[in-house]
Amino acid sequence: MSIYAYIFAMALTTYLIRVLPMTIFRKPIKSRFLRSFLYYVPYCCLTAMTFPAILSSTASMLSGAAALVVAVFLAYRGKSLIVVALSSSAAVLITEWILALV
Repeated sequence: MSIYAYIFAMALTTYLIRVLPMTIFRKPIKSRFLRSFLYYVPYCCLTAMTFPAILSSTASMLSGAAALVVAVFLAYRGKSLIVVALSSSAAVLITEWILALV
């Protein structure tokens, strides 16, 4: 298949994902259940995409798990995104150093 066909398919898919909700939901959504459901969808999708990458992007799953624990703890405590990201990276670095020594 041509590269242009792939580009067209992805452009169409992206366009439909953005346009269909605007055409289907023209009026404000009054259902409390549906509104609360749609409120949490971005968080769930982000978690589903990020969680596997956290555990598999490091040299060992143990260092990824350490970073995950640090990130969840600091995020729960209300720390900023930069503090959480830097602390998680430091946790990976320290864990990898310890694993290299053992």
